[in-house]
Amino acid sequence: MALEDLLAARTVWRAGRGGAIQHAGEASGHAALDALLPTAGWPRKALTELLLPADGIGEITLLLPALARMTAAGGRVALVAPPYIPYAPAWQGGGIDLAQLEVIEAAPRDALWAFEQCLRSGAFAAVLGWPQTADERALRRLQVAADSGHCCGFALRDARHAINASPAALRLEYRSQTGAWHVRKCRGAQVPSQPLRLVH
Repeated sequence: MALEDLLAARTVWRAGRGGAIQHAGEASGHAALDALLPTAGWPRKALTELLLPADGIGEITLLLPALARMTAAGGRVALVAPPYIPYAPAWQGGGIDLAQLEVIEAAPRDALWAFEQCLRSGAFAAVLGWPQTADERALRRLQVAADSGHCCGFALRDARHAINASPAALRLEYRSQTGAWHVRKCRGAQVPSQPLRLVH
């Protein structure tokens, strides 16, 4: 293939220019967040890590607009081994079509396997998982599975994992001190310096 053809197809990264974005993003429903990200939303065919200081700090609220749009369009969303029983009226109030929401129960030792299988299956538009002990190798398997299954994968993890390397395409950390989300990694662009505060 001629070099000009490769450059025209945007499959080659050119030094000094932004990397080619192979997959447009899934709009997050938060304009300020979409403006920060190189895919203009949640990366498709990829794993996103949400790093949390505690449960219930707004992580589901962050995801709800995109998940609601996916289910309204007929896409299915899976919650794999959630740490709490999902409260259906709250999900429905957030715009989720409950007929398109699957809750996968799994023992802690099986949750990572179930998360990977759901990502890989191609049956879901998005899969949320809460992996507790996933190392970099396990996360790489999740990233590959999300790519194979053409879905948005979301790993909700303790903030202590922020110091570890991760193959996730996007990593967001919520910091209680600032009351904001901070982008720690975003494939395809430099990490934006400004934090993101969402107005609920």
